[in-house]
Amino acid sequence: MFEVLLGAPITLALIAANVAFSLIGFSNEKFFRANYLLVGDIVQKHQWYRVLTSGFLHVSPGHLLLNMLTLFFFGPYLEIKLLGPTGYLLVYFVSLIAGGAWAVLENYRRLDYSAVGASGAVSGALISFCMFEPFSLIYLFMIIPIPAIVFGVAFISYSAFASGNEDSKIGHEAHLGGAIAGLLVTVCLHPGILNSLISQVLSLVSSV
Repeated sequence: MFEVLLGAPITLALIAANVAFSLIGFSNEKFFRANYLLVGDIVQKHQWYRVLTSGFLHVSPGHLLLNMLTLFFFGPYLEIKLLGPTGYLLVYFVSLIAGGAWAVLENYRRLDYSAVGASGAVSGALISFCMFEPFSLIYLFMIIPIPAIVFGVAFISYSAFASGNEDSKIGHEAHLGGAIAGLLVTVCLHPGILNSLISQVLSLVSSV
């Protein structure tokens, strides 16, 4: 585990920053309230920094663990083999900011709407991986194998369907905004990736 992270210093730094920021937030309510995404403070007080800082806070150890495990499994491969350090950082931070901004725009009339978590950034990284490796297996709940492209399409479709649901406790808005941003940044960095993706899909279909 540590050998993988040592070979991927950006992923290691991102995980360390998330853990450190979240641990402070767990024990310091004033710090948490000053940095989480709260639509009222963003819309009325123009505290847009919250879109960024909220992406390093988490609501519970379980929430933190889930996001960091996903980043651990996909981050090093993106950083080292697929995107390179600069591309990886672009996907991560553009997805993080886009996820938070999407949540604000979707809920700008709900001034009490709040959110935290690296889900937008992690969603962008995950969708970026799906673009490069459409038929690699992603294990849902660590058990159920699903081709990456199927997971990606289902993830974006469900996030779009559930986005804006006031009864949901899951930040689908951040998931959707982050996933779309991750896709677009990946295409901008690697313009030929869509042709490659389509070719791989057509090749599979023609062989069936």
